[in-house]
Amino acid sequence: MISGRKRRAIFFTVLGICLVAAAVTLNVSWLIINWRESMMIVFGSIFFLVIIALGVVNTIFLVREIRRNEQHDSFINAVTHELKTPVASIRLHLQTLQMRELDEARRKDFYRIMLADSDRLLQTIDQVLLAGATGSILRRGAKTRLDLAAIARECVDLARTRFHLDEGALRYVETAPEAPVLGDADELRAAVWNLIDNAVKYSQGTPSIRVELSAAENHRYAVRVTDNGVGISPTELKRIFKRFYRIPASVAVRTKGSGLGLFIVRSVARKHGGRAYAESDGQGRGSTFTLLLPGAPASA
Repeated sequence: MISGRKRRAIFFTVLGICLVAAAVTLNVSWLIINWRESMMIVFGSIFFLVIIALGVVNTIFLVREIRRNEQHDSFINAVTHELKTPVASIRLHLQTLQMRELDEARRKDFYRIMLADSDRLLQTIDQVLLAGATGSILRRGAKTRLDLAAIARECVDLARTRFHLDEGALRYVETAPEAPVLGDADELRAAVWNLIDNAVKYSQGTPSIRVELSAAENHRYAVRVTDNGVGISPTELKRIFKRFYRIPASVAVRTKGSGLGLFIVRSVARKHGGRAYAESDGQGRGSTFTLLLPGAPASA
């Protein structure tokens, strides 16, 4: 026995099918009877859709170009600041040394500041040059057998010295005592250094950074840098590796940098047959950056 509710459902279903069939029949009949006018409507509709599609594509490219120009302007401003600030500092300290008689302790302090500014200036220049070199598909350097663990240890020791961090603020964990890879030593060193430098810059309060080198599946090795920094929203996780891109947050405005560090990391990873990616639970929850590289074959 079919209930009244089911009867109504069947009735409206059949009615809907009949109405659709009637609409299709009427449209086809109208197209057959008025085929000349219908052809004009069809071609007009096609041309209209083509124009709309071209307009949408043009708008997409225009928006991308505007974003690219904004990122380029931001990069120019950041690099100009990164170049001008240490030069102005060095000049000021040199003028002070020239015009005044200072005691030995004060002179040594001035020398230390000028050397730090010189290192900062050289680092900015190296970043710009390396971004151009690693981003070029035409440049292919000779690859040698290297120990990724040794490179990671070297970068950690340099960061502790340069940023005055103790072992509690910057921890190094090594689960693979040797990590042989094929690559360019300078480029791999720059990639690992940029990950650590990025973690220090975007840390909140006292840095708490963990650098881990471990073996991954499929004969690969991973360098993971975890920080307690500002974190990254899901929409920014893929964008942060683009050239000139910087996180649009208030802390990013206060953080010095050119927006090339993570671009260099990704470019170096791709040139060496690996990949670089970021993970984060959201803003304010820190982040983890991973550099994943294939291991060197035993015959290399």
